[in-house]
Amino acid sequence: TTRTVANVRAIFNKFEGNLGKNGELAFIFDRKGIFTIEKTKITIDWDEFEMEMIDGGAEEIDQDEEEVMITTAFEDFGALSHKLDEMGIEAKSAELQRIPNMTKEVNEEQFKANMKMLERFEEDDDVQNVYHNMEMTDDLLSKI
Repeated sequence: TTRTVANVRAIFNKFEGNLGKNGELAFIFDRKGIFTIEKTKITIDWDEFEMEMIDGGAEEIDQDEEEVMITTAFEDFGALSHKLDEMGIEAKSAELQRIPNMTKEVNEEQFKANMKMLERFEEDDDVQNVYHNMEMTDDLLSKI
């Protein structure tokens, strides 16, 4: 809506940025499907599970102690969702995201200013998603 554009423009202006044309920076991001699954939902052998996910379109499978995160190409999102349904595995979350294909190093001052700006965007009820390509190092994260 016009109000949303005005709000977004105002936030950019406040932080000395500008509103580009629609799709102007799309080349910086890849559209990906991200599925998060609780490990307890996986009842088959891990190798078999991985093969099924690859068959369903998984590009990357990461895990920690509690969860599995599966990344798929945008166009394979539906196929992987269907594969999980077939297997009776309910995803904790399944969403389409824009993942930066290149990150930008920023100094501490830029990082803090950008994080404040991102926070303002996220506080706006009309803004649905916020993506950035800042390189988020542990050192920078410890300073906010």
